[in-house]
Amino acid sequence: MTTTTQQPTRTTAAAIAVPERGAVSRFWRESFIVFRRQMRMNLRNPAWVIIGMLQPVLYLLLFGPLLEPVIAQLGPGINQYTWFVPGMLVQLGIFGAFFAGFSLIGEWREGVIEAERVTPASRTALLVGRLGRDLAQLFVQAVILVVLGTVLGMDASLGGIVVGVALTLLLGGACAAASNALALTTKSEDVMAPVINVVMMPVLLLSGILLPMTFGAAWLDRLADLMPIRHVVDAVRGAFFGDLDFATMGWGVGWSVLLFGLALWWGTAVFRRENA
Repeated sequence: MTTTTQQPTRTTAAAIAVPERGAVSRFWRESFIVFRRQMRMNLRNPAWVIIGMLQPVLYLLLFGPLLEPVIAQLGPGINQYTWFVPGMLVQLGIFGAFFAGFSLIGEWREGVIEAERVTPASRTALLVGRLGRDLAQLFVQAVILVVLGTVLGMDASLGGIVVGVALTLLLGGACAAASNALALTTKSEDVMAPVINVVMMPVLLLSGILLPMTFGAAWLDRLADLMPIRHVVDAVRGAFFGDLDFATMGWGVGWSVLLFGLALWWGTAVFRRENA
């Protein structure tokens, strides 16, 4: 009796496990198909990659030298590029990724989204494939920015750079997912562009990307503490300076993971609604 009862149980478990492995494999295959198509589009017209890279490079070359007397007030021996490059990385992750949705509006207008609508592909895979393209582009730009910062005199450990870039990619993925969700919600560049500008202005001014917030008024510093991106900037900056303890990294890592999770959920929900 015991043998007869256990055998079907093992058979049932094995039968359940195979479809699960198949579903995971299918999800990544579908994501890769979308990713490959998006990368081909980017390689045919790399203008967005160059334009997205131009702003932080100009900040580094033209604004970085002005920071030397300012950053010297933070303490002796602090290199202004070691302080400034992490902020530029976060700026690159935010600004570059937030404009990813504009290409999705073009795809929607050309009927690509409608064509994907009739396929059985996972709606999450449609988003993840596009995020893969955005993160690959952001990674290349981040490497170029770090190399340029090193040439200009940045002094950061390899481990700190790796951690800082990883946090930038996580935040960039959150912004790209939110941008795609916003694009499919508005379906208009004329609506999306002002929304992004309204969001980006306080982020740029209150996150400490350009200047230390502690140099401002006390009320402004307290207001900046409510900005999640400031904690991410502090964490990336701390990683570049080799300060990897929980007090420095905890809030930044936590906010990066939370923002990525929320943006991925929102983006997936919008794709499912669009393709319902």
